[in-house]
Amino acid sequence: MGTAMQIKDKVAIVTGAAGGIGAALAEALVDGGAHVVISDIDEARLAATAERIGAVAVAGDASSEDVIARMIATAQVSFGPVDLFFANAGIGDGLGMSATDEQWQQAIDINVLAHVRAARALVPQWVQRGSGYFVTTASAAGLLTQIGSATYSMTKHAAVGFAEWLAVTYGDDGIGVSCLCPMGVDTEMLRSGMTSGGGTGGKVAAAAVTGAGEVLTPREVADQVLASVAEGTFLITPHADVREFMRRKAADHDRWIHGMQRYQRHLMGEV
Repeated sequence: MGTAMQIKDKVAIVTGAAGGIGAALAEALVDGGAHVVISDIDEARLAATAERIGAVAVAGDASSEDVIARMIATAQVSFGPVDLFFANAGIGDGLGMSATDEQWQQAIDINVLAHVRAARALVPQWVQRGSGYFVTTASAAGLLTQIGSATYSMTKHAAVGFAEWLAVTYGDDGIGVSCLCPMGVDTEMLRSGMTSGGGTGGKVAAAAVTGAGEVLTPREVADQVLASVAEGTFLITPHADVREFMRRKAADHDRWIHGMQRYQRHLMGEV
């Protein structure tokens, strides 16, 4: 186990928190006695969530250095120095080879560089304090792959890689890192078919997730995340099957790819 952190009386920031896993994380944090700042690009929905759970809202793009600075400054003024950062905002737009450069860049910015920029702003001060905790919301797609979406698969792999690097590099400095890699969670992204554009590709991507195992509620996932933070656990896999899939992939990569190809053919026939 790595560095653990109890959340009571701690100051936390959660991005992508207007709904879904982010809102559930924020609510669980508040319920556990933490002081919470939440952020999302959907300002109206964010404000409603903040009022409902008792958090402070900072609207904006989670990948923007200016917005990240505002989140941190707001937390500092409202509650004190930030103890935990939950890099939860994510996007699924842009599917296969038809994804545009703009969609690729947006996925990279939100799913990866938002984490890098937040860590860049917080980790140096955490090292000085000897304490801090960074939680990355990645996906089982970051350990396996995402049928139907190249942008999502690649950026979630990168998110896992960055979280691993943070843990290795700063674990001896008292900084904890956890990486959340669920399969199906009942969120707006999953219900809308992975992307705002929908279409067959998005439906296949969503079906690949829902067909692989149980769809959990956001609060079920959030509770597992906070339990893992309290224990200092790096890899959080709310769906137990993910670790078995990882073992199969590592044991025989070619066989795993052939199996995923068969699964994709099955899904294409269903959608």
